[in-house]
Amino acid sequence: MSCILHIETTTDVCSVAVSQDGMCLFQQEDHGGPNHAVKLGSFVDEALAFVEQRDIPLDAVAVSSGPGSYTGLRIGVSMAKGVCYGRGVKLIAVPTLALLCVPVLLGHADELEENALLCPMLDARRMEVYAQLFDRSLKEVRPIQADVVDAETYREYLDRGPVYFFGNGAAKCMEQIAHPNAHLIADIEPLARNMMPLAEQRLAKEQFEDVAYFVPFYLKDFVAKAPKDLLGTAK
Repeated sequence: MSCILHIETTTDVCSVAVSQDGMCLFQQEDHGGPNHAVKLGSFVDEALAFVEQRDIPLDAVAVSSGPGSYTGLRIGVSMAKGVCYGRGVKLIAVPTLALLCVPVLLGHADELEENALLCPMLDARRMEVYAQLFDRSLKEVRPIQADVVDAETYREYLDRGPVYFFGNGAAKCMEQIAHPNAHLIADIEPLARNMMPLAEQRLAKEQFEDVAYFVPFYLKDFVAKAPKDLLGTAK
């Protein structure tokens, strides 16, 4: 049996969940804005009290590892490390863009063609996003890139078949993309309760992070590689 505490703070949403053997036992979410510094501590305290009251041993802490908001990631990862140190448990990192695909694969599977590609997007202001492409098995088709979106950005993939765009950077891009194979799935956010399948997979494979040295994937990490138009947009 495995019990995992999940922490997600990469966007304006702050969320915490507890799972045991793939089932969500506890969750708390705040959608009111970037309130991580205020909300996260109390959410984690509630989650830990929940497992203690039920005498459930905690095996690991999973944290959404970015890309994402610099401040949000610092708060989330610091909290995750603190719990790992205090409880002597393992740290699991869950990539944020892969996490965004989970509710799409679970909740929209009937809409997705066999050859569909998934393109989670995080907003980086103006027509700029940080995006990655996956197939339906969550195999990476294109690595994370900082994209200035226009009609040509994803054309090579769209010309081959349907691509589904989602995340907080997606809606603003659809008019620019303007392709018959481009589809928007609205209201997809990175949430702690959706981290469960990815975290469970990493736990089973013993894919753990070094608590002392783990650093999340900040949006600012793209700056050195980004086009000039993107410089200065990392949050």
